[in-house]
Amino acid sequence: MDISGDERDRRFRALYAAHFDGVLGYALRRCQRAEDAADVTAETFLVAWRRLAHVPVGDGERPWLYAVARRQLANHRRGDLRRRRLGERLRHDLSLVVPDFSDRVVQDAVVDAAMSRLSARDEEVLQLHLWEGLESREIAEVLGLPVSIVRPRLSRARARLRDLLGNDPPAAGHIQGKQPIPSREEER
Repeated sequence: MDISGDERDRRFRALYAAHFDGVLGYALRRCQRAEDAADVTAETFLVAWRRLAHVPVGDGERPWLYAVARRQLANHRRGDLRRRRLGERLRHDLSLVVPDFSDRVVQDAVVDAAMSRLSARDEEVLQLHLWEGLESREIAEVLGLPVSIVRPRLSRARARLRDLLGNDPPAAGHIQGKQPIPSREEER
């Protein structure tokens, strides 16, 4: 059944107006999240638009739309399952390739408090150096600055942090797995 553009548009609008709430309700009762139900509903009406010539007229419209929604819901669930399995596989593969640094990034509350008292610029270079393990050259690359600017900035930031920590290495509570902040004498 081939219908003209205006008739097709009119028919789809009527179908949508008459059955949108029913199809959305169908999907909402079967999905855990409203966003998923909205996706299933949108996909159902997309199929209806594409296959409008196959949509029965009259009493057959709603069952036809529910059948399409049922297939869209099954597709959605299969997609979720594939994404979940892929995520599990990637997490497993990454755990073999990239070690978990989360245990080493645990900070002492004293260091955290001292870092928060630094300027944003000092805090950024120290975080890149201490937490990410970057050297001055790499920090310069990240920040888009010359190394000749980053080296003294990092040195001054270390000195400010040591001053805030009171130059007491045990109280410094450096980040696990990282070296303590060197003293001025050690930097030379």
